[in-house]
Amino acid sequence: MSTRVNPNCRLEDQGIEGLGRVYYNLLEPALMTEAVARGEGRLGLGGTFLVSTGAHTGRSPKDKFVVRTPEVEDTIWWENNKPMEPEAFDRLHADMLEHMKGRDYFVQDLFGGADAEHRLDVRVVTEMAWHGLFIRHLLRRPEAQELAGFTPDFTIINCPGFKADPARHGCRSETVIALNFQKKLILIGNTAYAGENKKSVFTLLNYLLPEKGIMPMHCSANHAIGNPDDSAIFFGLSGTGKTTLSADPSRVLIGDDEHGWSGNGIFNFEGGCYAKTINLSAEAEPEIHATCSRFGTVIENMVADPDTLELDFEDNSITDNMRCAYPLEAISNASPTSLGGSPRNVIMLTCDAYGVLPPIARLTPAQAMYHFLSGFTSKTPGTEVGVTEPIPTFSTCFGAPFMPRRPEVYGKLLAEKIAQHGASCWLVNTGWTGGAFGTGKRMPIKATRALLAAALDGSLNGVEFRKDANFGFEVPVAVPGVGDKLLDPRQTWADPAAYDAQAAKLVQMFSDNFAQYLEAIDDDVRAAAIG
Repeated sequence: MSTRVNPNCRLEDQGIEGLGRVYYNLLEPALMTEAVARGEGRLGLGGTFLVSTGAHTGRSPKDKFVVRTPEVEDTIWWENNKPMEPEAFDRLHADMLEHMKGRDYFVQDLFGGADAEHRLDVRVVTEMAWHGLFIRHLLRRPEAQELAGFTPDFTIINCPGFKADPARHGCRSETVIALNFQKKLILIGNTAYAGENKKSVFTLLNYLLPEKGIMPMHCSANHAIGNPDDSAIFFGLSGTGKTTLSADPSRVLIGDDEHGWSGNGIFNFEGGCYAKTINLSAEAEPEIHATCSRFGTVIENMVADPDTLELDFEDNSITDNMRCAYPLEAISNASPTSLGGSPRNVIMLTCDAYGVLPPIARLTPAQAMYHFLSGFTSKTPGTEVGVTEPIPTFSTCFGAPFMPRRPEVYGKLLAEKIAQHGASCWLVNTGWTGGAFGTGKRMPIKATRALLAAALDGSLNGVEFRKDANFGFEVPVAVPGVGDKLLDPRQTWADPAAYDAQAAKLVQMFSDNFAQYLEAIDDDVRAAAIG
């Protein structure tokens, strides 16, 4: 094991001392062996790892803090990021190091970013072996020879067994996620939900990359077979279809969640996928479904038959946010490089629980900026603690929980990239049709796929469009393979007057939300504002 770590950069060289046994950069079979032996979970069909995360089955955004140091005082978006005083962080750090003494830990040295020029070297220290397996799937794995010289840019310490003291540590509860950019350190305590690990790295990159002129994006991405320059990105929050829609067998998958857009093109931050599995079917999503019986896949918070270990994809008794984590190579059409050219198409996914928006709309660049800054969607059940039904929300940049900087920073970067490369922009609604949540039904995925295919191959630009009276964007009138009625949301409602009232309500919500950006945006975006 000692050959799989930089001999000059062990934990003790970072001031982490007095531990039990430390396992450096174990491979998947060894991590699974340790996880099973320690009772962290059990083996599932095909050699998967079945695990429950306990009380936390989603992220805890209210418990996430950024340490308020002079270096970041003027660049952090404090209205969106809770501050922690440096002295409180120091106490938290000291108490966590004390908690770690005598315990075994698992270290994974990994890369955040497929583009070697812009990647972040991250060390993840976990007290659970399966967290090591998870993050090994989700980040990018160095070659064995690269480990001997690996020195982390940032270190994450994750101790689910550690409980914070709000009074002593300056946090909200016993659960804490604290980012210290000055010390290049992230501390996570009292949550076993593995998604906190990957989203901490995403938050780091969202802060660091804009200084280099690189646009960090909460999006999935793919490109045409044989043509990496014909790429597309899909912005969207959890539950909008980023993973499902980017895993298109007729295109090459670059990644499903987090990417950067640099002068070289787009690159995946990650080396794996973290897919929601509720109602997952082999018919609709065969590749993702197949990973749920693949060796090494982490199956998180799913109900399995106690005897046969067959997974129940419809049983949400643990959480709606049940997931599987697997490396990108588990998807047959995944790109071996996780790189692509600058996108020709920019798709913004929204899950409209009001049932008002059309399944697809064409956006001008100014409208694209408007919808990017608005970030309208619905939080879907399970993705955050306490969310049990869809809640309409505005999450700027389609990822407000992970954005350390002001939204205008990301909006300006995206506008510059779109203008420079002439990308086509689309708004796609994967939410409700025929009525709001509780009355209508989810948008048929076959229709969404057909509309996206037409957008990506260019044929959608050749059909007739109408201007939407409420939102001002262009909506196709007829598309082969898609019912004309579905394209006009008002026609899908039993009561058109009820649709009009709901649409007016949503327009007002857009207008009220966007008022906060009016002073910081360009005239063309202000002119595109709704309401």
